[in-house]
Amino acid sequence: MTTLINQNPIIYEASAGHSTREWREEDDDENLADSIDAQEIFDLIRSISDPEHPLSLEQLNVTQRDHIQVSDDNNSVLVEFTPTIPHCSMATLIGLCIRVRLLRCLPSRFKVDISVRKGTHQSEHAVNKQLNDKERVAAALENSHLLEVVNQCLATATSGGVVVNIVKGPAIVN
Repeated sequence: MTTLINQNPIIYEASAGHSTREWREEDDDENLADSIDAQEIFDLIRSISDPEHPLSLEQLNVTQRDHIQVSDDNNSVLVEFTPTIPHCSMATLIGLCIRVRLLRCLPSRFKVDISVRKGTHQSEHAVNKQLNDKERVAAALENSHLLEVVNQCLATATSGGVVVNIVKGPAIVN
C-alpha cells in the first residue's frame, strides 16, 4: 500500500454544471474562428483527476478560473495551479496532465504555459522549469508508464459534459 502524500485534502464544491458559458449563434458557424477564453480553458481542465485522490482538480481547488489568462489575439494561454500542499511531489505530474490536456484540445497556434502559483510550492521554480521545457515534456511523454498515468488522470476530463476521446500515444509538443 502506497502512503498518500496528502492523506486528508480539503475538498471544495465543484461548480454546478460544466460550463457557465452561454451558447451564441455564431458558435455553430464553422466559417468563423473560435475564440478561446479563460472559461473554456477552465472547462477543459477542471475535471482532470488528481493522481493521488479520486477527486478532480477543481474539487481540490488546484485549478481555478481566476488563475487562467488567455490572449486569443497573441495565441497564448497561461494556467497557474495551486498544489494542495507546499511539498506536493505530484505537482509536476499535475502540471503535465494540464499541459497534455490543453495540447490535445487546443488549436496548435496556442503557446501554453503552465506554472505553480507563486508561493504555493517549495520547489516552484524547478517544477515550472520542467513543465515549460519542451524537451523535458517530450521525454516525459515517451515514458510509457508516465503516459499511462497521465491518460488515467485525463480519462475523466470532459468538455461540455461530453467525455473527450483520449489518444493513447504521446501528445504533440509544439
